[in-house]
Amino acid sequence: MRSLVSVLAALAAPAVLMTAPPVAAQPPPPPPGGECNYPNCTPGIQPNVVLGSYCANTTYYAFGVTDWGRLVFCGSPRRYEPRWFRSPEMHGVKNLGDLCPSLDGQMAQAPDGLILTCIAKGNRSYWERSDASVGGGNPPPQ
Repeated sequence: MRSLVSVLAALAAPAVLMTAPPVAAQPPPPPPGGECNYPNCTPGIQPNVVLGSYCANTTYYAFGVTDWGRLVFCGSPRRYEPRWFRSPEMHGVKNLGDLCPSLDGQMAQAPDGLILTCIAKGNRSYWERSDASVGGGNPPPQ
């Protein structure tokens, strides 16, 4: 009987170890009022993305990282099916409409996960939705 109990215990031990919750891969969001200027403090970045593979969401939480550390984003050029592309420089979490001098064409993420691009228009550079048409819309009020 003792050998049966020890065999069952030996079989159950790996199952307990395998069901342990995984360690969180994402860093915690910045503290309230804290500033996030880099991808490593940006929440919602998808791990283990394959560059060039298909993706689903080009609007919210659309950043990922490859297994070798390359930052990518989910985009749909010319309305084709969305794929993962190499990301321009990413500046963490920013607010839609905030100024972004000398960062034209670079990217960020809004606190709600909206993907942003810094665009220059009307002698100003500001964070705009990345899924907005290029040159379309009006800049936010000054």
